[in-house]
Amino acid sequence: MEPIISVKDLSVKYDSGHAVNGVSFDVNAGDYLCIVGENGSGKSTLMNAVLGLVKTSGGSVTYQGLKQKQIGYIPQQTAVQKDFPTSVYEVALSGCQSRQGLLPFYRRKDKQTAKENIRRMGAEPFIRKSYRALSGGQQQRVLLARALCATDKVILLDEPAGGLDPMMANELYALLDNLNKQGTAIIMISHDIPSAVRYAGKILHMKTSALFYGDTADYVKSPVYTSMTGGASHV
Repeated sequence: MEPIISVKDLSVKYDSGHAVNGVSFDVNAGDYLCIVGENGSGKSTLMNAVLGLVKTSGGSVTYQGLKQKQIGYIPQQTAVQKDFPTSVYEVALSGCQSRQGLLPFYRRKDKQTAKENIRRMGAEPFIRKSYRALSGGQQQRVLLARALCATDKVILLDEPAGGLDPMMANELYALLDNLNKQGTAIIMISHDIPSAVRYAGKILHMKTSALFYGDTADYVKSPVYTSMTGGASHV
């Protein structure tokens, strides 16, 4: 199977040194990859490099049968983004912008797509509410609907459960698991190793370079996993 995203020896270097150093991994259609590691280990920089948002100092990122605009991306939310003063429907619909081309307006198909993805993410009950009035978990549902309006091939998420209470976090993980089972590839940065090994099929453990990359079943047997968890099983 040809990977839809192939990362080879990717590096990002700043004045203080490497933020990412020689990392390689592949993502196939339908994969669920979790990128884990401590703060400052290069996880977000790696994701931004894959998306072309930061300049790389070495290596390559190759897309196969996939355009960059067909990648859904949900970054960590800032306080300003959480307070965005528009409706749930308008936020989700904005995900269709990459499909518009030069058209200055949304097509009927775009509007139908937005409503369908809002429904899929369980956000239909608050479709006309202001985004800023929603809870953190509800906002993440809306952002997922927005990402799906851009693409259903692959979605990248940077700490989507950050700041959510355990119940909301579990609901979010269940949504992502269901999306993945429907064929959407998921690449997620997470500090939540128990949930990562529960849901992901592959793990990339970062510490500037890759300490581990491979199947989750092999990860939980690795010294890297043992050093992070004391050997406790979360599978």
